[in-house]
Amino acid sequence: MKVDVVTIGETMAVFTPEQNGMLRHARTFSMTFAGAESNVAIGLSRLGHRTRWISRVGTDEFGEAMVSFIRGEGVDVDFVKRDSLFPTGVFFKELRRPDDVRVYYYRKDSAASHLTIEDIDERAVTGARYLHLTGITPALSASCHEVVKYAIELARRNNIKVVFDPNLRMKLWGDKQVHNVMKDLMAQADIVLPGLAEGRFLFQEADPGKLAEHFHEWGVPLVVIKLGKEGAFYSVKDGERQLVPGTRVSHVVDPIGAGDGFAAGFLSGLLNDLPLYQAVQKGNTVGAMVTQVSGDVEGLPDQEDLEQFSKEKQDDVMR
Repeated sequence: MKVDVVTIGETMAVFTPEQNGMLRHARTFSMTFAGAESNVAIGLSRLGHRTRWISRVGTDEFGEAMVSFIRGEGVDVDFVKRDSLFPTGVFFKELRRPDDVRVYYYRKDSAASHLTIEDIDERAVTGARYLHLTGITPALSASCHEVVKYAIELARRNNIKVVFDPNLRMKLWGDKQVHNVMKDLMAQADIVLPGLAEGRFLFQEADPGKLAEHFHEWGVPLVVIKLGKEGAFYSVKDGERQLVPGTRVSHVVDPIGAGDGFAAGFLSGLLNDLPLYQAVQKGNTVGAMVTQVSGDVEGLPDQEDLEQFSKEKQDDVMR
């Protein structure tokens, strides 16, 4: 089965308290699943695109439930490997206040951290238009770093465009040479989707236009810098560049996953051959919708939901 977008990375079981406040007081939790790469795959699937998620899960109930859930979202999971030695990772959310959402990861020695290049079948990538990767995966382990490099090699061999989201998790990186790794991976990407905070960390610069130049100097042809509620700034090397204002929402419930929603909306726009401005605009809108619902994937819209939301926003502007 050929797909539009292939993603590779870890997904974990997520436990969210049924009530807000400090996690120490929580007694009941709901469970779902989240991971940057599978979030994007699910977001694109809901918007009508064919996607594939590649990973490794434990031969435990979390792993079985996860694969079933992602398959149920229309994502191809035929190349997901089972691991009988290491468990599926988990993490907990802490909803202290509307503007203070914290996460606690338990992923050390997870099944996904033991991904190897032997787990990546070239047939899983062949025929796709885009390969979506994040900076989380190479931070998990040396073998995961090799997986990312090998996947990029396969993409290049098969004329597939590489989309890279830095998605920096500094607790994962520790003392590793994060700048050197990011520079090496981004230099091989066609599109890079950093957040403003990540750009500030990498280059000690907060101006989107200047940040874009730094990314271009690293060899990135197209960079889209996510600016939160302010929108996103895109820049083509030696070409067009523009700020696309954000889609405003009245109330943010859970900001986690908004960046993945942006990536899904933006890639959907590219797959639908929209002009860059409109593709970024679509990313902004999907990202904004994600923030209004608790959970990483629960707020990802289907095409009808997206069109209705966009119409309502347009009507608000016209009033």
